Amino acid sequence: MTAVRASTPPSTVGRGPRAGLLLLGVLLLGANLRAGITAVGPVLPQIEEQVGLSAFQASLLVSLPLVAFAAVSPFAPRLAERCGLERTLGSALAVLAVGIVLRSISGPGLIWVGTLLLGAAIAVLNVLIPSLIKRDWPQRIGPMTGLYQSVTALAAALASGLVVPIAGVVPSGWRFALGIWAGLAVIGVATLLPWILGTASVRAATPTATAHASGPDAAASPSAPVARPERARLPLRSPLAWQVSLFMGLQSTIYYTMITWLPAIQIANGASAVQAGWFHFAFQACGLVGTLFSAFVIPRLRAQSGLGIVLAGAGLVGVLGMLLLPGLSLLWALCAGFCTGGAIVLAMALFGLRTVDYHQAAGLSSMAQSLGYVLAALGPVVIGLVKDATGSWTLPLLLLAGVAVAQGVFVALAGRPRTIGG
Repeated sequence: MTAVRASTPPSTVGRGPRAGLLLLGVLLLGANLRAGITAVGPVLPQIEEQVGLSAFQASLLVSLPLVAFAAVSPFAPRLAERCGLERTLGSALAVLAVGIVLRSISGPGLIWVGTLLLGAAIAVLNVLIPSLIKRDWPQRIGPMTGLYQSVTALAAALASGLVVPIAGVVPSGWRFALGIWAGLAVIGVATLLPWILGTASVRAATPTATAHASGPDAAASPSAPVARPERARLPLRSPLAWQVSLFMGLQSTIYYTMITWLPAIQIANGASAVQAGWFHFAFQACGLVGTLFSAFVIPRLRAQSGLGIVLAGAGLVGVLGMLLLPGLSLLWALCAGFCTGGAIVLAMALFGLRTVDYHQAAGLSSMAQSLGYVLAALGPVVIGLVKDATGSWTLPLLLLAGVAVAQGVFVALAGRPRTIGG
């Protein structure tokens, strides 16, 4: 992963139709970050039955995108340097659409190939959207980040809430209900296409400038000053960096375990498949509330430990509630959703709050996302294995409660007002 030692170029957006088009494109990019993943959980029992997957294989299917996140994320900035930021984002959306379609087609191994492509594409989007916002809205990074993450949460909620009703009214069932989300990626490509073509023509007209510049910003702004590439070092020897990384991984573990197994847990607690789908929707919708809450509170705090403990506490209450009082499943889904929605915003904010400059932030982000998503990928798999071994959700939920406690411990440490090396 490379960073650039150069002054930030002026915004390339300006005002007018092109600015509005790019803003819409950013929102569509955000809408594609989770919908293709969260739609799987509510129909996972149907997939298991029709494809013949064990609980372990089903959890591996949901974890595969997370493995792709960890593996592909460090290479996304270099890809943007070579191809241009907009072109890379548009290509990632196209690959995402292909992956969603392949996952939905009946054929040997296609569900695995499609899922892997989907994860790789989302990894690229996840890394590069903040670069686009930093370049074109340098004075509005906070509001723009909150805006696109809110759209991400809303699209994820809609996908998880609608997939079961759609699967119930079409002959192809879950395959069509998952495949239609490729349309969202195609719309994103079409929206960004004029901007991609315009940027490509500028790059072609100024080969000298783009040849000397490096990084996503320089690739789209030929007027940027000559930049000297610099490696963003991973702060592997910093205890603070490990605290942030483990918090990132633990909160992601709860989120991806919930979107994988929450419907199955709710069905085991007596809910119908449709009810479980809507509980899943409620989980995602309350995640949007948590996202907005954290985005509002973080700038007003000097230390973020208290906020992080509140969020982890909400997750712990949600998990234990499902175990001890299953009749209030909707309430517990809301608690867990609030935790995960707020925690991801806090985790992303800590990359900047715990570092002193852009290069250090890039290194921490790369470390936390790579290691964090490896940890998150294990969560659904381990929970699935324990469920298969014990035949009930008691021990899996107790393990998840332990993850919530550990999340609270590490965010209490990571949320203290200090910086790496400081």
